[in-house]
Amino acid sequence: MAVAPDGGPATLAVEQSDGRVIFTFSGRLDVAGVATLWRKTMRTAGKADPLIFDLSRVAFCDVGGAAFLAAAERAAGKEAELRGADPKVTTLLALVRAGEGPGEGQGPTQPHAQEHLGEIARAGLRAAGDGIAFLGEAAVALVRLPARRRMLRLPDLARTIDQAGVRALPLVILLGYLMGLILAFQSSIPMRRFGADLFVPNLVAISLIRELGPLLSAVILAGRSGSAFAAEIGSMKVNEEIDALTTMALDPMTMLVLPRLIAAMLVMPALALVLDLAGLAGMATVMTSFGFPLVTISHQVQYATIPSYVYGGMFKALCFGAVVAAIGCRAGLATGLGPRAVGLSATAAVVGGIVATILLDGVFALVFYRLGW
Repeated sequence: MAVAPDGGPATLAVEQSDGRVIFTFSGRLDVAGVATLWRKTMRTAGKADPLIFDLSRVAFCDVGGAAFLAAAERAAGKEAELRGADPKVTTLLALVRAGEGPGEGQGPTQPHAQEHLGEIARAGLRAAGDGIAFLGEAAVALVRLPARRRMLRLPDLARTIDQAGVRALPLVILLGYLMGLILAFQSSIPMRRFGADLFVPNLVAISLIRELGPLLSAVILAGRSGSAFAAEIGSMKVNEEIDALTTMALDPMTMLVLPRLIAAMLVMPALALVLDLAGLAGMATVMTSFGFPLVTISHQVQYATIPSYVYGGMFKALCFGAVVAAIGCRAGLATGLGPRAVGLSATAAVVGGIVATILLDGVFALVFYRLGW
């Protein structure tokens, strides 16, 4: 060093030589010293090209001084050329540079954004792979079911049917009745302007039987039973009960997943049918208040609905039940550790079940359109 080890107050001299701006630092580059030089250095560093630091007169430099030099480099957008720097200062500055996070150093922020997109893509691929693996395990468990009949307990199946189907009937009836009432009332007002309010039963019947009945039943199943499946299996996962089943040579897919899948597939067509009937009852309530007799309403419903509509709606309900139950069980089996894990699994089951049901309904709409149903 060109000065005494104790140094003096930190100073900065900015010189121009052959079109190059040189920052000449002197004294002690510690926390107290760099505070007096911060504004001038940052303001001038952005205009310097290239950036040159002359550190031959620096007597002392600590972590604060190295961070100050690194901040000046960030302000300039480039690394500085060091002149006369003590090896200890050079090493300290290199450590500060290496410790900077993405977006704080010299590089642009675009690679950081690309890294996030890559992580999202990898997470999506992992989720898709886990879903395919789960479907494969469920298919294998179904094929092996005749040899593992003792693992599929009928009391558990009956209990799941009761919880997912029978106890959901009051909510399904209420929601269906209100939906039919609202649809009839809202559609009859504009259709009356054209003298077509007689066809309101046709509109409501087709809407309920083909679309709203299976879809709303699936939403109810996802909210009530899908979350319950995830919470039950998730609690068993957290308490290591699933590991205990595996240790005893009992297949969790056969004992825990298949009963819920079968129960959901059995109850969903019944729930959709009940919701359709409740919706038609709500529509009939509105139409009778407008002066239409029940016989006329019944004839319009029979004229509008053909067997393929009913069969298509029941088939969609069956598929929706399988999807909701599968997503709920998979979320439960994927439960992590900690007090929040079960809640996160239940949330994932509800959101995933509803989104998957809507996407699958769109696929069915396209297929039925192509088939002419």
